[in-house]
Amino acid sequence: MVPTPQYAGARVVVMGLGKSGLSAAASLHASGAAVEVWDDKPEALTAVTQKGFAAFDGARMNLKDARAIVWSPGVPHSFPKSHPLAVKARAEHVPLVCDVDLLVEARSEASVIAITGTNGKSTTTALTAHLFREAGRRTEVGGNLGYPALDLEPLGKDGTYVLELSSYQLELMPHLAADVSVLLNITPDHLDRHGGMDGYISAKRRIFARQRPPRTAVIGVDDEPSQALHDELCKDGIHRVVPISARRAVDKGVYVQDGRLIDAMSGAPATLLDLNTAPRLPGAHNWQNAAAATAAALAQGIPPATIAAGLMTFPGLKHRQELVAQIDNVAFVNDSKATNADATEKALVCYDNIYWIAGGLAKEGGIAPLAPLFPRIRHAYLIGAATEDFASTLQGKVSFERCGDLKTALAAAGTRALAEQRPGATVLLSPACASFDQFKSFEERGDVFRAAVQIMWGQKMSGVTQ
Repeated sequence: MVPTPQYAGARVVVMGLGKSGLSAAASLHASGAAVEVWDDKPEALTAVTQKGFAAFDGARMNLKDARAIVWSPGVPHSFPKSHPLAVKARAEHVPLVCDVDLLVEARSEASVIAITGTNGKSTTTALTAHLFREAGRRTEVGGNLGYPALDLEPLGKDGTYVLELSSYQLELMPHLAADVSVLLNITPDHLDRHGGMDGYISAKRRIFARQRPPRTAVIGVDDEPSQALHDELCKDGIHRVVPISARRAVDKGVYVQDGRLIDAMSGAPATLLDLNTAPRLPGAHNWQNAAAATAAALAQGIPPATIAAGLMTFPGLKHRQELVAQIDNVAFVNDSKATNADATEKALVCYDNIYWIAGGLAKEGGIAPLAPLFPRIRHAYLIGAATEDFASTLQGKVSFERCGDLKTALAAAGTRALAEQRPGATVLLSPACASFDQFKSFEERGDVFRAAVQIMWGQKMSGVTQ
């Protein structure tokens, strides 16, 4: 656990009692803060107060002498409608922060690599941490990746925190001062939580605020909003801006051409690795991830040879194009982390003869943008709340069936793929949807898929990821 001594003796309210909220409450209490907890769900509040925490009075909302509210990033505070407690806090100048902000404030002597983007940030975060560890750096990885920030190990000036940061978290981090900030890409997502695209871009831009010299800003330039932010930071005169691209050469950056990863950050372009040979980094989207992780590592003095070796040994990320099994030449791939169409597009381009399991709580725009990739899909298996919306989009373009739930869809997809034995056949769970209609999280959805594959075809497996 990371102590939070900066709040010793202070009154702190913890709003939202999921994993990160509970972790924050425990750290603050152990560090001598006067902690009060609150959750809009009475059952969650009761469960925590039974452990000895004092309940915040959510009716009176007395914030006198409160130093801060540790706000769960998953709880809306401004959009789609303002939360009364957030309104009250702002009126009384009580800051809203998140658990990751407590971490970076408490361990300010440690280095911070901060990573965000609409897609690819989890893989990039895990890959960056892998490169740092391969270089012998003491490294902790967390944030939005699934590990509560205050459950990480305390690091000092010889350590590095590699943090995946969502737009929700970035809005709640006034103390973020990263050594290297990475923005991979920006496409429309979470627009209801930010009041539109401008608000979403503004939240992402916060990753570059208050950076430590030389203020290294690694920015993908393969989409227009990110390119605009790149150009803006280049003009401010205080950032060291490092462009990355999976599509074209970029001056003083890191890029990929014909699968070759090229470093041009500080001299003549030099090829580090043919990414076509990296087993867990398939596709152009992973090439962007590799370029970003490479730029962050180079900026922190990690040798190119160490980086190239680390890219080859990267084990991959659970729930992101995770090869679960290879059964009779049919690949079963868990891409549960693909919660929007743009993320699913990154998987569809990597496979042919796809037996596609899709659905859940759809994001704005649905799957219509995926139409150019429909010819890769042999058959679609629809689940969850998005079934009828997706069926309407696929009608007349891709054969499909309504399966209702994941296990039914997997049984149907696997049976058909194994019977047809088409070259390169892939049963792909890449839902293009959030999971909350049927699961607690995308992780649970992916775990159910993996377990069901093992139950249904375990005796035939020739390979399973661990």
